[in-house]
Amino acid sequence: MNTQDPLHKLVFEFAKLPSIGKKTAQRLAYYIMSQSEENALELANSIIDAKRKVNFCENCFNYSENASCRICNDSSRDTGIICVTETPREIDVIESTHEYSGTYHVLHGLIAPLKGISPENLKIRELLNRIEKNEIREIIIALDFTVEADATTLYLTRLIKPLGVSITRIASGIPAGASLEFADTVTLGQALRGRIKL
Repeated sequence: MNTQDPLHKLVFEFAKLPSIGKKTAQRLAYYIMSQSEENALELANSIIDAKRKVNFCENCFNYSENASCRICNDSSRDTGIICVTETPREIDVIESTHEYSGTYHVLHGLIAPLKGISPENLKIRELLNRIEKNEIREIIIALDFTVEADATTLYLTRLIKPLGVSITRIASGIPAGASLEFADTVTLGQALRGRIKL
């Protein structure tokens, strides 16, 4: 692909985005080309604005325009509970459930030695500092169910349990409305391990 050509360069840049293949990148580029220059500039400016103005919350490391994010600034939140996520993206998903009223802590990655990511590359020390300086009752681990997430969960558990703080992990298993007949054995096993007392 000739990335010197402005249109092909645009396709090339879109294709760098996660889950965007060449065909989707082309569709996005051609859509942009069909828009007015004003609309295209609005999109470009919103990207630049976000990159320049949005940083990390100094407390939980969520994205924020200010030193402290909207959740950390919300006095109605239960500051004794911290939900640990891999990225800020999961916070939006959890918030959409309206089932959680505590605070968050974003690790910004998972322990993955084969990718060169060690605990020192994550916001783990900052999490431990929060636990030591505040009255934290519970840490909820809200990470995916992958090898890296399991390793990170185990590492965090070993560090946090001696501090006398309750540590839990979100349950995984059968989606609402799904039939057990069609569940794979791994998902069914996780559902059994994550069962709750009635």
